[in-house]
Amino acid sequence: MVKYTVKVFTGEMLLAGTLNSVYVKLVGTKGESKRVYIPKTASQGSVIELDVPCPSSLGHLEFVVLDTEPYALLAYINDVWFCSKVVVTTPEINTANFPCYRWISGYERLVFREATGKLIFNETCPEAIEERKKELQSRHEVYRWSIYAEGLPQIMKVASTSELPAEVRFSFTKDLEFKFTAAKALVELNLAGLSTNKEQWKSLGELSHVFNSRKTDVYDYVEKNWKKDEFFGYQLLNGLNPMMIHRCSKLPENFPVTEDMVKASLFGKSLEAEFQKGNIFLVDYKRLHGVTANVINRKRHFLAAPLCLLYMTPEDKLMPIAIQLKQDPGEDNPIFLPTDSEYDWLLAKIFVRNSDFAEHELNFHLLRTHLLAEVFAVSTLRNLPMVHPIYKLLISHFRYTLQINTLARQALISEKGVITENAGVGGPGMVEFLQKAMASLTYSSLCLPEDITARGLESIPNFFYRDDGLRLWDIVHRFVKKMIAHYYTCDSDVQKDSELQNWIKEIFFHGFLAKTSTGIPQSFSSVTELIKFLTMVIFTVTVQHAAVNNGQFDFGGWMPNFPIALQQPPPTTKGQCTESTMLKTFPDINTTVHGMAAVYLLSMQSTDFVSLGNGYQDHFSEKTPLELIHETQDVLKKYNFEIQGRNVSLPLSYTYLNPNNVENSVAL
Repeated sequence: MVKYTVKVFTGEMLLAGTLNSVYVKLVGTKGESKRVYIPKTASQGSVIELDVPCPSSLGHLEFVVLDTEPYALLAYINDVWFCSKVVVTTPEINTANFPCYRWISGYERLVFREATGKLIFNETCPEAIEERKKELQSRHEVYRWSIYAEGLPQIMKVASTSELPAEVRFSFTKDLEFKFTAAKALVELNLAGLSTNKEQWKSLGELSHVFNSRKTDVYDYVEKNWKKDEFFGYQLLNGLNPMMIHRCSKLPENFPVTEDMVKASLFGKSLEAEFQKGNIFLVDYKRLHGVTANVINRKRHFLAAPLCLLYMTPEDKLMPIAIQLKQDPGEDNPIFLPTDSEYDWLLAKIFVRNSDFAEHELNFHLLRTHLLAEVFAVSTLRNLPMVHPIYKLLISHFRYTLQINTLARQALISEKGVITENAGVGGPGMVEFLQKAMASLTYSSLCLPEDITARGLESIPNFFYRDDGLRLWDIVHRFVKKMIAHYYTCDSDVQKDSELQNWIKEIFFHGFLAKTSTGIPQSFSSVTELIKFLTMVIFTVTVQHAAVNNGQFDFGGWMPNFPIALQQPPPTTKGQCTESTMLKTFPDINTTVHGMAAVYLLSMQSTDFVSLGNGYQDHFSEKTPLELIHETQDVLKKYNFEIQGRNVSLPLSYTYLNPNNVENSVAL
């Protein structure tokens, strides 16, 4: 007799356990075991270990068979069980991993395979090919595409989180914490009493006094430095939205800045000469031009569409030198300068920061990370069976994404959502702006090395988002390249992988709306193309999301630095603005606190947080992929220490792309 040790893992989500009788059978190349009862599967998160005796070795283990029988007293109730995985230790002391991540109900028999990745054209067993087809057919019934809004990426068809399959829902811990945080955010911030106050702020002191709890070190730094030109420029590189700035070689025709206007800011140097040296930069919020501004508290609010010119000084400080608040030049659209009065210049910068809120939250955060992550996730679940190596590579990067996006559509961007009701770019303007943002979305802009080059930012100093992002892109790319080489030996392997081709086809049609202008491939013809695309996918849902998400409370908690809405129009003349003008322009108290609660909630790390590079182990079993996973984890740990060492000498640490702080999926 020989003995197999079997560990059965029950899922962590609520009600994952069962009172049904559960049985396991092992199937190998030399035979199969008897059906053995698994005790104590009633508890969520439980790990049950049992022995399965066999007369002789079963050979190479190929399948685990699980089946259930209803508990007699619950025969008429659909009591289901969620099995995460089964791990088997053979008599030869080898370990075989069988990922499951499925619900099993009464009188159901589930056959699932060992975790070795296998491409469909390498399958030699007709039963295995049929099993792949059945799996995808059942997934197509569950994961269906739906139109969220015309001109935007499609989403999963689901009305609420309760309709999501358990395999993509929050764990019990995450679910409990997130609901608790959502319910208590205003209370934790001591803002509950202000959530219905529609009065205006009387002073910055009042604002500071109200927001005196839960402040981070960065929050404090922002509150102290938000008025400074140097910090304004810093944020365009290392703040919440490092995606707008680009090097400028000549002025746009609609931005008539003259040499005299900026002479003082350039220390007497020629603007044309500084263009030639590459020291002039631009942020242009033209996508906001013509977007309908929201009505909040029954009052019309206002959006600007600014252009802002910046100068990199000899001391390597990026300083704003001219701001025009609307796209069309004219007498009623002055160009504001640092030499103007204090509040003329400060209010111009506040309008730029409000425009940055719109671009950040809707374009670079919602559209380019959350909505794209959902596209990648749904196509993966619909087109790649669990045994497919690309499924194994990607699935941990979609942990919780479908649930967090469903919640966002309910709580943030629904008809009564926080952004819809409280943001200047909410209401009808939200979809208008998103459609404009979608029209500008390209494959190249999603690939960081190409995006940095296109924006001319290869050599701009003190650009930590670029430095850390490029390093992490390279680490991900090297990992993906080695993993793909293990499964795809040549370009023809990629071309004949029908499941992979269906995967990218659905991403092109449902995510990028079949627009060839995006540059997104419709199919893969080479290993190189596949590696680049997978690198982009993983980078987008991990590193890029961390860059635009993790600092929301740090940089956005202090409202004047990142106002959610503005209720006065952009000034049309100079010399009229005062502190009173600024306070009247800021959002009302209730609008402010709802915005603050939202960025607080979206910045809270869960206790079951999984950092970049983790989560692969449960889905791979072969020696080479596991070695590559451990190798990459070691590289990430090393870079983690490098970032910590660099940050010691910085006035404000840039920590958002520290690998330990980068979540492995869009889970928040």
